[in-house]
Amino acid sequence: MDITEALEQSRPGMVNLVQVAIRKRELNQRAEQTYLHWISRFMLFHGLKDPDSLAQEDQTLFLGYLSEKVRVSRARLNQAKHALAFFYEDVLNKAAQPDTAAA
Repeated sequence: MDITEALEQSRPGMVNLVQVAIRKRELNQRAEQTYLHWISRFMLFHGLKDPDSLAQEDQTLFLGYLSEKVRVSRARLNQAKHALAFFYEDVLNKAAQPDTAAA
């Protein structure tokens, strides 16, 4: 399964919504790939639940997992944080968590 397929399984049309929001911000193709990657991993981590059912604590759980279990670099952790902030603010129109621990 392609990683973006997971995002699409969580809610049909979600990949398109993310891409539209990315283009509104005029982000480059690499940023698009990176954001789709982290958002998709976030959704997979939470069992493909509908994004609206995920609370801000779920961001903290995912970022903590990346930091403590996967031990991603600080740069990758920051990418994931920015991708989730973008996802919540620009795609779901929810306030992002002000300080998502785990940095």
